[in-house]
Amino acid sequence: MIKDVKIKQLKINADDRGFLTELLKEGEEIFKEIKQSNYTESYPGIIKAFHWHKKQWDVWFAVKGMAQVVLYDLRKDSPTYKETNVFYLGEDNRLVLLIPPGVAHGYRVLGNKNLGLIYFSTEVYNSKNPDEQRISFDDPKIGFDWETKNR
Repeated sequence: MIKDVKIKQLKINADDRGFLTELLKEGEEIFKEIKQSNYTESYPGIIKAFHWHKKQWDVWFAVKGMAQVVLYDLRKDSPTYKETNVFYLGEDNRLVLLIPPGVAHGYRVLGNKNLGLIYFSTEVYNSKNPDEQRISFDDPKIGFDWETKNR
């Protein structure tokens, strides 16, 4: 796994009324001080990739739908430099994903439902000076194949 990336498998507490799960809790390995939270929805088949931050940590949780999340380590001083990780987040795999600065990230919406993604960040977004660098989804340096592999 890419250095500093963390995942948390959520525990679902269910009863006859529904369920509850704890996303983030101070003291957990995945916890970072949150300065902004956002919610986005993306349509089936959409690829939103890649971008990365110089200072900002992201914490992602897919509320509905499913996503193929791809991470690529851009940090030259990292022992996992140029390593790629793939995670599947969403209704069928309740994970919280911590993405460190310097790790490019993006996703493809799987299935035929919108993806609902909540993401928390350790920095406030500044539209005049955004901490965000973009890389094309098909950048040959990353070389990720977004096609579904029929097995």
